Amino acid sequence: MTAKYDTSIETIGTAKVTSPLPLWRYIEDRETVPMNLDPEMIGEEPNGPIPLEIEVAGPRSNLFFDPSKTKCAIVTCGGLCPGINDVIRAIVMEAHHNYRVPSVLGIRFGLQGFIPSYQHPVEELTPQSVSHIHEFGGTILSSSRGPQPPEDIVDAMERMNISILFMIGGDGTMKAAQAIQHEVANRGNKMSIIGIPKTIDNDVHFVSKTFGFDTAVEKATEAIGCAHAEALGAPRGIGMVKLMGRESGFIAAQATIALKEVNFVLIPESRFDLHGPNGFLGHLDKRLDKRGHAVIVVAEGAGQELFDRKGADPSGNIILGDICSLLRKEIHQYFQDKNTEITLKFIDPSYIIRSIPANSNDRVYCGFLGQHAVHAGMSGKTSMLVSMIQDRYIYLPLSLVTQKRKTLNINSNYWGSVLASTGQPSSMVNPEKSNNC
Repeated sequence: MTAKYDTSIETIGTAKVTSPLPLWRYIEDRETVPMNLDPEMIGEEPNGPIPLEIEVAGPRSNLFFDPSKTKCAIVTCGGLCPGINDVIRAIVMEAHHNYRVPSVLGIRFGLQGFIPSYQHPVEELTPQSVSHIHEFGGTILSSSRGPQPPEDIVDAMERMNISILFMIGGDGTMKAAQAIQHEVANRGNKMSIIGIPKTIDNDVHFVSKTFGFDTAVEKATEAIGCAHAEALGAPRGIGMVKLMGRESGFIAAQATIALKEVNFVLIPESRFDLHGPNGFLGHLDKRLDKRGHAVIVVAEGAGQELFDRKGADPSGNIILGDICSLLRKEIHQYFQDKNTEITLKFIDPSYIIRSIPANSNDRVYCGFLGQHAVHAGMSGKTSMLVSMIQDRYIYLPLSLVTQKRKTLNINSNYWGSVLASTGQPSSMVNPEKSNNC
């Protein structure tokens, strides 16, 4: 196996403690499952399936940590996402009821909670305190963005005597988890760092689906349905919906396929021109002439080549230009210049989508992710995350998933299905600019 696809999982040391779990089918440590991954799933060019051996998630018969003397901590980082509370609840319930761990701490306001100068209180999480939190959106621990020094975080973990840290977050959080693990290893400490990938953008490398994505798509389709109704309700009506997706258009694409009322979907991975013979505005005009209405779905990161870069936010993300404001302005101007009347209605459900409770599918997924995260931490695994590939719960090293951010392959059959659903052209770039795409 090449280093590029090294799937081996780090461990803190030899597992010598007998597991207290009753009536479990234990997974043999280092048990792997062979998988042939489609290159499209990890953003590689099609060149045959990628054969991998991936470690299977599940309870081990021997543990590294003695449950009766183990203290765990949970931190949630980055933006909100449906299902965070479900994962918190699953971790707490598994640790308390099955492993009999005496203490699970909730770190408040993301990684800031480790830094003394912020003075955020630490919360003791118990089965009683988390029993109903899955009924609510958001995170009971609150969150924050932006990096914090790994040295200060590990200092705080030492002061609190934390053995296992569960980090719930997206691509940036997994990179932070890797940095924390490096600091732990440099000090020779025996601490386990376990990631649970969270982002409705579904853009974590090698993770087939992050929790919250199903719920986000379900809610997004409601907004698209409303936009379609608005478009039909006026002559030459246009309904526009803005969806999340800074660098990846998975929510926009999946919601488009789900509802099949969308005529144009604009995503970060597919450049487009506004004007010119093959530009977006000309194709929109043709659609209105032909059918009298149009529905446009826009991922927030689409069309960024039309803006000057504006720096980065505290998490290091490029500050995005407001593509929907630009589109609305250009659409109105285009049809005004043609002396053609239109009606444009704009819907932005972004913060509704990310802050609602998880749906049933995501709740099941979150429950298993939380349980398998505890199994991994107690057995002494570290610098890894829990995920599911091809319906199998598995462990992946952070070194693999942090290589890059997952994006939608616009040369894939999946994107082809999106184009077939919308009827939009495969490219809306003018020929003279095609060499620069």
